Amino acid sequence: MTQSRLSHEPGPELAKSLQEIVRARRLPAAQKWLETHLPHVIADELARMDAVDAGVAFRVLDKDRALAVFEELKPVDQQQILEGLRDRSFRDIVEGMDPDDRARMLREAPAKVAQRVLAGLSANERQMTSALLGYPEGSVGRCMSPEVVALPQNLTVEQALRTVRAKGADAETVYTLPVVDSGRRLTGVVELRELVLNRPETMVSALVVTEPTFTYATESAERAARLMRETNDLNLPVVDSEERLVGLFTIDDALEVIEAADTEDVARQAGATPWAGHYMATSVWQLARYRALWLMLLLVAATLTVGVTQAFEATLEQVAQLALFIPMLIGAGGNAGAQAATACVRALAVGEVRGSDLLKVIWRECRVGLVLGSLLAALGMVVGTLFVSAKIALVVGITLVLICGWAATIGGAMPLLAKRLRIDPAVVSAPMVTTLVDATGLVIYFLTAKAVLGV
Repeated sequence: MTQSRLSHEPGPELAKSLQEIVRARRLPAAQKWLETHLPHVIADELARMDAVDAGVAFRVLDKDRALAVFEELKPVDQQQILEGLRDRSFRDIVEGMDPDDRARMLREAPAKVAQRVLAGLSANERQMTSALLGYPEGSVGRCMSPEVVALPQNLTVEQALRTVRAKGADAETVYTLPVVDSGRRLTGVVELRELVLNRPETMVSALVVTEPTFTYATESAERAARLMRETNDLNLPVVDSEERLVGLFTIDDALEVIEAADTEDVARQAGATPWAGHYMATSVWQLARYRALWLMLLLVAATLTVGVTQAFEATLEQVAQLALFIPMLIGAGGNAGAQAATACVRALAVGEVRGSDLLKVIWRECRVGLVLGSLLAALGMVVGTLFVSAKIALVVGITLVLICGWAATIGGAMPLLAKRLRIDPAVVSAPMVTTLVDATGLVIYFLTAKAVLGV
């Protein structure tokens, strides 16, 4: 029976979570559970557990399976596991990791853990890891695999395949084979598929893509990952400033970079500080702490709304019915602004919009907002006429058009302005836009009321 079938048809003990089994210290049952589940499933279970229980479960795994599970964990969870391992097990795990995975873990690790990891490595592995850590934070150099099978450009297919067989076991991937000159400068790439399908005497130079997509080691990892998505490359050659080959950026690492960037953007768009680790393993206090700062800042910013309402208190006293529509108006404006901000943050992230497109985006979002405002105004005037007078309904309709146009314009412009100021666009998106639009929307509402009603 296969592993996947066992994991889909568990017995009574296997139907329990690994956490429940380990907490009961039923180690034979834990071993059976671990043997019948795939590495990524085990990694997810370990990430949900506290340090003690995760360490107990991890030590039950055999050596080869432990490494496969360890590489599926996020860096913060890897550190938690390592801190509980004895020296021999510790060395086996860190030595068996790919250099780029090891560097990713170390860049987030405490100094004590990092020193222990580096001290436990062989000279060659330590050199490769230190070289990756020498690249700027967030760069491709930190994420690439330095273990690459590079082919000289004057080989035949038979000689190239012989080289792959000799060196491929130590490389992270052999599907994309960079071709280099005598100075190790990148001259092209050839896919393993091309070598396998062509005759042994064919020259590699006849199969090479001579203008490959590549990236510099100091380039942003997120930008390189999104480039791979656009070009559908499985691997991206990485070169230094003189275009000498230094590594490959693989698709699995690219996906992790994009996932991390998107996770951070989602958290910031919701007005929270991004956190590391599994949601289910994060304490209530930690989750509250990550969210509290932004909520307090937004609460202070919301006092603008209170100030605006107080400034137009006399207008409200004369036409008390205006107060009925304040929640509807600021809600519509806030939502319109948040939609525009979210769309522009996403467009910036995937490269559909650049900082130089600011005026085009403003003009585009302004028109979108006016169209949306007109649609809402038609509905708002009907509602207003049913509950109050036609004049106040007219005020509501005009205000909806103006507020939605203004909110969409602000929502579209702020992420691009933030980008120009080297601020994360997600930071100033939905929550900040909503708070700003709430205050300015009230100003628009009361000024429109004064003009239409003459109060």
